[in-house]
Amino acid sequence: MNPEEARLAIRCGASALGLVGTMPSGPGPIPDAVIADIARRVPPPIATFLLTSQQSVDGIVAHHQRVHTSTIQIVDRIATGSFPELRRRLPGIKLVQVIHVIEKRSFDEACVVAQQVDALLLDSGRPDLPVKELGGTGRTHNWAISSRIRESVDVPVFLAGGLRAENVRDAVAGVRPFAIDVCSGVRTNGALDPKKLVAFMEAALG
Repeated sequence: MNPEEARLAIRCGASALGLVGTMPSGPGPIPDAVIADIARRVPPPIATFLLTSQQSVDGIVAHHQRVHTSTIQIVDRIATGSFPELRRRLPGIKLVQVIHVIEKRSFDEACVVAQQVDALLLDSGRPDLPVKELGGTGRTHNWAISSRIRESVDVPVFLAGGLRAENVRDAVAGVRPFAIDVCSGVRTNGALDPKKLVAFMEAALG
């Protein structure tokens, strides 16, 4: 949420930082000016992920042009425009599509979208609710579906959703993702908690 948290995460071994833009609900959104400031400070090879809820290519491009991260994490479906158009307009920027794992239709969606992006991130949101949940729920989902998705697509799969030090080893063993994503599991009262973060990293890498 700020440069100090970014430095803490990097010191603890994070390979990428998630920077949350405006969302309809959930914890952690920060102003675009702060996202841009953090992105400027992060040294390579650490990746910076813009979490955007924009649903049009125009909106996603405009959001990225305000912050200049290395990666865009699209937390909702693109409703206007297409992935090929987005790639043309943002050459060199990696695209990660979030799939909110709810039931079998999530598997079908993942297999289609995987052909158009650089990676998938499997999370536990509920975009079908009147007020969309697009991440940061602190809930796990059906890892059996996530495992099946991982086995069926040809792009890296990130696993998110309710991960914490106590369950991350089981999650990794069950899904075998390329990488893991954590938010609420390493925070206390909204702030990044050094003790929780260290415990999580030790469990994940152990």
